[in-house]
Amino acid sequence: MSADKPRIGIIGGTGALGSGLARRFAAAGYPVVIGSRSSEKAAEVAAVIGHAAEGMSNAAAAAAADIVLVTVPFSSQAEILSEIKPHVSGKLVVDTTVPLMPPKVARVQLPPEGSAAMAALKLLGEGTRVVSAFHNVAAHKLHKHDTIHCDVLVFGDAAADREVVVGLASAVGLRGLHAGPLANSAAAEALTSILIGINRSYKVDGAGIRITGIETGCGS
Repeated sequence: MSADKPRIGIIGGTGALGSGLARRFAAAGYPVVIGSRSSEKAAEVAAVIGHAAEGMSNAAAAAAADIVLVTVPFSSQAEILSEIKPHVSGKLVVDTTVPLMPPKVARVQLPPEGSAAMAALKLLGEGTRVVSAFHNVAAHKLHKHDTIHCDVLVFGDAAADREVVVGLASAVGLRGLHAGPLANSAAAEALTSILIGINRSYKVDGAGIRITGIETGCGS
C-alpha cells in the first residue's frame, strides 16, 4: 500500500462499470490496476484512462492490488473469483455483482445463497474480507465529469471495512452509506432490477437512489 492511497485493482476493469470506476479513482489520485481476461485489452483501457493506470490479467491485477474491486457479470462471477482467490487472502474485496439473469433483467432473481455477495463470500471463504457496494449507480454516468446524485449502499460484516468503501465512494463523487451486514446486500442487488424496470417505464437515463434525512456527504 502506498503512503497516501491504496492501490486499487479492478477485476473486469474493461467493462462499463469497471472502467468508469477506474477512470474516477485514477482521477482522484489512486494508483489503479485494470484487470481483464485479456491483458492486452486491459493495457489499452489503462492507456486511455491515463494517470499512470496499468493493465494486466485479472489474476495479476488482484495480486498487485491492496484493495480488489470485482466488477464482472453474474454469469462470470464464480469463474473469476476462483481465478483470483489465491491472490486476495487478507485483502479487502469489494464485490459489485448483481444477479441479472437475461432476458428478464428487470425481474428480481437472487441466487440460492441469498445474494451475489453471499455467493462471493462462500466461494472465497469465511476468512475473506468481502464488502458489497456500487450496485445502483449507472455505469455510463461514471464516465462523465458531472456530479452523480446517487447514494452507494455499502454492506459488510466488519464496520471498519465498510468505512473504507464509504471513503472510496466519496472519492469518486458519490455518497457511501453504511447499510449493515453483507447479507443485506440482497436489497441493493434486487433494487438494481427494479431500477432497470423504472428506466424502461419512465424512459430515464439511469435512475439511481437517494436516502432522505441525511444531509452530509458527496453528491448532495
